[in-house]
Amino acid sequence: MAERMTVSYQKKPCYDILFTRGFSELKDELAAGGNWAGRKVCIVTDSNVGPLYAQEVQKTLAPVFSACEIYEIPAGEENKTLDQVRGIYAFLIEHRFDRQDLLAALGGGVVGDMTGFAAATYLRGVDFIQIPTTLLSQVDSSIGGKTGVDFDSYKNMVGAFHMPRLVYMNLDTLQTLDARQYFSGFAEVMKQGLIRDSRFYQWLLANLYEICDRDPETLLSMVAKSCEIKRGIVERDPKEQGERALLNFGHTIGHAIEKASGFSLLHGECVALGCVAAAFLSYKRGRIPMEEYYEIRDMFVPFHLPISADNLDAEQILALTKSDKKMRAGQIRFVLLDKVGKAVLEDTVSDEEILAAIEELNFKDEG
Repeated sequence: MAERMTVSYQKKPCYDILFTRGFSELKDELAAGGNWAGRKVCIVTDSNVGPLYAQEVQKTLAPVFSACEIYEIPAGEENKTLDQVRGIYAFLIEHRFDRQDLLAALGGGVVGDMTGFAAATYLRGVDFIQIPTTLLSQVDSSIGGKTGVDFDSYKNMVGAFHMPRLVYMNLDTLQTLDARQYFSGFAEVMKQGLIRDSRFYQWLLANLYEICDRDPETLLSMVAKSCEIKRGIVERDPKEQGERALLNFGHTIGHAIEKASGFSLLHGECVALGCVAAAFLSYKRGRIPMEEYYEIRDMFVPFHLPISADNLDAEQILALTKSDKKMRAGQIRFVLLDKVGKAVLEDTVSDEEILAAIEELNFKDEG
């Protein structure tokens, strides 16, 4: 099982995405993409992923490079900080990495974003590759060249666009994820169907049991289609000047809930809640019928994602949305739905509407 997809930038091929099983093809992929003789690679990973895969990837890459180092950061969104990136810089300086060397991000979205940001800024830019090991990073954060870190717990406030040389997806890593992490990543898959492809959305519902059982062939189809949707959007709008903003469906309120929870809720869980809120706003604005809103909301449940939460402070979450990096001229840009598969940008959502959408998420015991 192996498939390939190419991402273009400014209408020129930029990097490949390889969908495969195992790490055995990684060496040949890198060897085919350049001459690494005399060059070094640093595998940046975290305390969850490192013990599982770092040694195997190091053994695979060692014949290609003159040196293959491993640098491990603490796992968790709370560690996605400039201080941790400073540690990466210090390690690279200590081991005399130069502009011709390579970084490899081995892990989930936090590792990928931080490694990419370090690569974008170390010596004004070095190459890096993505080796995403979570569903969330495979279908979303590893595609499109966005890198960054949180600042004072505000999501991705400091960052850069920096394209990887390769995205290598070993789909077998999805089998080792715990259930909560796996289904958290599925929120981004569902989002792709909601904003761009109604047939994919229906395919996800039709393949519910295979997805929940992590059937390998189903995972390949699901991940590849998700990446295809995102690829098309980022190729047309790589710097988020327009269409790429549609990928933020569910993220404005979702990010605010994530911060309000102190990151006790996972990113995908908060995105699911944000998608429900955005669908509710779409319904209340007359863009989608009530029946479609309730179907969208309820379809997160079989995939073990939340559609409500306890004791959300609507005023606090509204205030946090005002710090969202997607604000434009003091106005929040919301992504709403005209129908399943068609998302639109909306700049006129009022505070009262946002508060009502957040209150819709508050758990209600209906007996």
